[in-house]
Amino acid sequence: MEYRKGTIGRVFSVRFDEGDFFLEELIQLIKKENIRSGWFHVLGGLREADVVTGPKEPTMPPEPVWREVRGAREVLGAGSIFWDESEPKIHLHAAMGHHGDTLTACVRKGTRVYLILEVMIIEVEGIAATRPWYEKGGFNRLTYD
Repeated sequence: MEYRKGTIGRVFSVRFDEGDFFLEELIQLIKKENIRSGWFHVLGGLREADVVTGPKEPTMPPEPVWREVRGAREVLGAGSIFWDESEPKIHLHAAMGHHGDTLTACVRKGTRVYLILEVMIIEVEGIAATRPWYEKGGFNRLTYD
């Protein structure tokens, strides 16, 4: 285990509307505001998302199991923001419900908003960290500088 201590910087309240491309627009905001590290919470709806529901087998590197989520889903999730050398890397896990059935997954791409999606971003200052590619694991891993 490794850890660092930081403080809360800026706080952003963001609303995404029907049809918005959530992850793409979130990354644009992160770049515009230069949020280098942070945490965010997601509450609302998604109509589309390509997600990973876990590894096929518990191996390193894992072989992801992809699933396309289509149709309106209620969403509650939490994620982190750290950059590789030049781009913000989002790590978002969310529970997505529809008619009483819930899917919990790592939300990766292809995200379109259903009705509204509210996001609270909490910038964290004083933590020198990045999320570079971790060859052994086959993913971008949080790494402290």
